[in-house]
Amino acid sequence: MTAGSVLAGAAHPVAEGLLLRPFRDEDAPALIEAYRDETLRHFTLNPVDDAEQAAHWLGLQYRGWEQGSRYSFAVLEPDTGALVANVALKRATPGGPAAEVGYWTAAPARGRGVAPRAVEALTAWAFDTFAAEGLVRIDLLHQVDNLASCRVAEKSGYAFRELLTALPPEFPLDGHRHSRHRPAKPAGRHC
Repeated sequence: MTAGSVLAGAAHPVAEGLLLRPFRDEDAPALIEAYRDETLRHFTLNPVDDAEQAAHWLGLQYRGWEQGSRYSFAVLEPDTGALVANVALKRATPGGPAAEVGYWTAAPARGRGVAPRAVEALTAWAFDTFAAEGLVRIDLLHQVDNLASCRVAEKSGYAFRELLTALPPEFPLDGHRHSRHRPAKPAGRHC
């Protein structure tokens, strides 16, 4: 996908006070800046240090959209256009019953409720967009040392389900699995 591409399909997620849209090539400098934060680097596998790594990271996001395996959104402040977060729906098996939400928040935006609002918007969008394909559950995984992600899960309505065993190198410490299930249709409605 190029910077001017228009995506076919369902509308993009909507979060109060935030703009969510697919990443674009011009987001590279903001990605590099966001990844200078040591906390973000601690919890991500592939830091972005320069223009080449940013282009690679963006290419992975574009391919995810094309393959239907990863729908990654830049989360921006609508007034300034500043990149404040990333939120993504990861579908290891497109068309399957489960997916995973992933996210990060840029250091200057932490503590302002950005991640819970972005996760909530993505969750609603995913269930609306992929219900016909059978999506019924979205998981949120985090390492046990990531207390902020545990709070995001709780604020976003993702209930704790189980303790996960570490799987190095991708998941070096034990973790939590939180989940949300697609809301049932209201009683009395059959269509």
